[in-house]
Amino acid sequence: MSSKTSNQIAQARSFLFVPADRPERYTKALQSGADAVIIDLEDAVAPHARAAARDVVRLAWSVVPASERYRVLLRINAPGSQWHDADVALVSALAANGLASIVVPKVESAQSLATIAAACPGLALLPMIESAQGVAAVDAITRAPQVLRIALGHIDLQVDLGIQCGPDQVELAPLRWALVLASRCAGLAAPVDGVTPAIHDQQALLQDSERSLRCGFGGKLCIHPQQLATVHAAFTPSVEECQWAQRVLDAAQLAIGGACSVDGRMVDAPVIALAQRTLSRHQLSQERN
Repeated sequence: MSSKTSNQIAQARSFLFVPADRPERYTKALQSGADAVIIDLEDAVAPHARAAARDVVRLAWSVVPASERYRVLLRINAPGSQWHDADVALVSALAANGLASIVVPKVESAQSLATIAAACPGLALLPMIESAQGVAAVDAITRAPQVLRIALGHIDLQVDLGIQCGPDQVELAPLRWALVLASRCAGLAAPVDGVTPAIHDQQALLQDSERSLRCGFGGKLCIHPQQLATVHAAFTPSVEECQWAQRVLDAAQLAIGGACSVDGRMVDAPVIALAQRTLSRHQLSQERN
């Protein structure tokens, strides 16, 4: 994969789904402000229409501007499904024309990813963890070939585990922690959190996005362009946070390695690192907006 693709997908705050069988939406999605766009051959397409949708993608790929293909991903159907092998063959063909990243749903083993990687060398893989087996194998999954980042499919995961989450989804906190920990240990970018189904409930979306950030996630899956601004705002440090971070760095520089405090709080190496990360996130958001 190119460094441009790797950086874009690894640092993306928002991933906007667009149905694979609606090619007229591809360019609109790319113009929506989303950091990355996922052309979806899986859940966004009815099962009976998925084979035809694959043909639509093959024919419509030319409408995706060559200069934008580095931030486009294709979500294929899950390993073991009746559509999977043909989807992988399509990915292999499109890789020669600029497709650089794919989303693999319902991943439950590193071996299934190794098989895809062998068929699609060089492509970035984003596995989705959506089942108990996927969570159990997450350490191996994060270390599989060509994996750049992982994503949480929390709705399917709830169904698989028999969990009925409340609005705060506290029931999934240990599972989110497991994904963040596995990603960090494998040296991957922070994982991507799942969708907020309530398209027009901006308060719920903001709460979900802020929880994602607090839990250590670096981005969120989106199902409508209306969700992008709220997601981006949640993952962008506020003016107050940036001002605090700058005060920390200024105080640390004046202290020349000695002890100091900012706003009554001791400043040590972890606090300095947090301040640096806050300003880096702000800079990245400025570049994307």
